[in-house]
Amino acid sequence: MASISIGGLSSGLPANLVDQLIDAERQPIRNLENRKAKTQGKLDLVEEVSEKIGKLTESLSTLASTRGFNDIKLLSGDPNIVQGVIDPGLAQPGSYNIEVIQLAQKASAVTNGFPDKDRTEIGIGYFEFETANGDVEVYIDGTNNTLEGAANAINKSQVGVRATVINDRKSPGSPYKLLITGDNVGEDNEIKYPTLYFLDGDQDLYFDEQREAKNGIVKVDGFEFEISDNTVKDVLPGVTLELKQAVPGRSINVTVKEDQEVVSGKIKEFVDNMNEVLKFIQKQNRLDGKTDTSRTLGGETVIRSIESRISQLVQGTQVGVNGPIKRLNQMGIVYNRNGTLDFDQEKFNSVLSKDPPAVQAFFAGDGFSTGFVSSLRNQIRAMTDPTQGSISLRKKSLQDQIKRIDDNIERKDKQLVKKEETMRRKFAKMEEAMSRLKSQGASVSSIGSMGIPDLSGVKVG
Repeated sequence: MASISIGGLSSGLPANLVDQLIDAERQPIRNLENRKAKTQGKLDLVEEVSEKIGKLTESLSTLASTRGFNDIKLLSGDPNIVQGVIDPGLAQPGSYNIEVIQLAQKASAVTNGFPDKDRTEIGIGYFEFETANGDVEVYIDGTNNTLEGAANAINKSQVGVRATVINDRKSPGSPYKLLITGDNVGEDNEIKYPTLYFLDGDQDLYFDEQREAKNGIVKVDGFEFEISDNTVKDVLPGVTLELKQAVPGRSINVTVKEDQEVVSGKIKEFVDNMNEVLKFIQKQNRLDGKTDTSRTLGGETVIRSIESRISQLVQGTQVGVNGPIKRLNQMGIVYNRNGTLDFDQEKFNSVLSKDPPAVQAFFAGDGFSTGFVSSLRNQIRAMTDPTQGSISLRKKSLQDQIKRIDDNIERKDKQLVKKEETMRRKFAKMEEAMSRLKSQGASVSSIGSMGIPDLSGVKVG
């Protein structure tokens, strides 16, 4: 307790005496608060390692699914001729030779040329289209009787064609033409182009050239097929081919294969997450004479348990797995001298290329009880089980300690408040009593200081 100086009030005691006494009485509470801070620090560390362990399965979860290792891609010998999109759930690895003999094309027609697109009048009249729902007439009047106006009117009519004004530089005197094309390619989308009825135009309007809708023709491994679209879904399983241009006589190799970069990327992510856990454990176990053991998990059962389970998982053999791969080190995942994991990606890719089913069998197993991913999940489940897991039990123990400290602090705070109230009342009464005593003492002193008459010369008769 700090020394108390004298002087000030009637009692001669310091004015903040109660504050000093209460502050001294608060020391046990401060000790509890320090204990709570250290306990909370340990709880934060347990939460941190729990979060790091939880990330271990995130990168590998898809590998344990039925199609987990079927991350595949399409490679085209010339993407300018043939490209494609993969459906990972349906595509099968394989190599194919594609020859695009003829692209499927839309029905189209182009008119004669005009000197401009928005001034020369085509006349008053209409386009008559034959559609599946009957004849449709698109009228042109004095407000839209130019090539541009006619194109806008046709597009608004929604008769299954698109109209565009093109600039054909081959005809410099009359470069502007009206091009009408079907919405879709292939003979199934054949369109009968309109009959023209126009009067009083600046010049006649007529179709200069017409092309019928055509199906495409491709060869797959030498077999010829006719297709109705340039986006083809039923030639290769699980692949949507996009035919870009026809080059008869040239065969393009299209390969559907495992996307090793994706698979090895997931494994690398797992190794990185595992190293985060291992580095955390190393940091906690790095103890010396200056280490404050109250602020680390080093030496605790929970850390030893995590370390033991991880070591068993990484170095152990996967029982019940079909295939030659039984351990991680067969795929380039090994402990280094620093106590973390090294990942030889080149070795992994080599093993994956030679025997994809064996790699998949090691990681995925049966998806439930065998395989590395199942073993990993079981170990994490054992550590985080709410009733028996070492992480969960340590977390609950620390939470209970914090609650007991909080309850103790609250109880002592209430006691201290009452004690302070009592002390202040007693201090006030003491000051009041001392004030009265001082007042009475002053009165007696004043009487004693009054002069007493000298009666020595007075005779008593």
